Amino acid sequence: MKKILALIAALAVATLALAGCGGSDSSSSGTSAVAQNSSGMKTLKVGATAVPHAEILEVVKPLLEKDGIKLDIVEFTDYVQPNLALNDKELDANFFQHEPYLTNFMEEHKEVKLVNAAGIHIEPMGVYSQKVKDLKDLKDGAVISLPNDPTNGGRALLLLEKAGLLKLKEGAGEKATVQDIAENPHNFKFQEVEAAQVPRTLEDVDAAVINTNYAMQINLVPTKDALFMEDSTSPYVNILAVREGDKDRPEIQALIKALQSPEVKAFINDKYKGAVVAAF
Repeated sequence: MKKILALIAALAVATLALAGCGGSDSSSSGTSAVAQNSSGMKTLKVGATAVPHAEILEVVKPLLEKDGIKLDIVEFTDYVQPNLALNDKELDANFFQHEPYLTNFMEEHKEVKLVNAAGIHIEPMGVYSQKVKDLKDLKDGAVISLPNDPTNGGRALLLLEKAGLLKLKEGAGEKATVQDIAENPHNFKFQEVEAAQVPRTLEDVDAAVINTNYAMQINLVPTKDALFMEDSTSPYVNILAVREGDKDRPEIQALIKALQSPEVKAFINDKYKGAVVAAF
């Protein structure tokens, strides 16, 4: 009996040792979020905001299963944690941002080393209002809410400039802040809040500049409801982001192929009716 118990204990120790080695190898190769189940399917973990990114990824699931990959979608409600989680190898990729935001994020977080793996779609930012039906009707001193993160804040100000509501300092570009407003003839007031919270300000402000994914969560469609919006030439393509060196991994390439498939394009066109536009 003692010999049997000793043998069982030895096997348990060996099993733990092998599991530990497997985790170490996965982490060092930069693929720690990938797992393989008993059926041989690999699991790819991708972070995304709910609309439209997670919805688009749901369409991708059966396409990846044909390649032996199970897609695990992890939803986030902010623009910070998905990049930190990806950099920390808790995810294999994320899908929620455009490249200007990623570039700015990495400038502020020097430890983060991520790259653009592929462009997927464009979500035109729009100006919305429950108080007026035309931007020309905004009164002097009207309050306009906009995102407070550097990239989307600058994008919103550029949109307001294009709409003729203000003029920015020369060269301010996509990193413009409210301090870069050179001309504000109607003395508009700007209320800066977290991007996800901008839709909630609509009842209290005269107008709001809202990212499309958040606008859609309250049933606002840019092509129908926005008083002014970015056109099809917008450079803000939403991308699939991965860690440096991971773009050529077979699982990532399979994900890119699926995201840029005819099935996904058809879904985007049918589901979002112009609120989201495929960029491939």
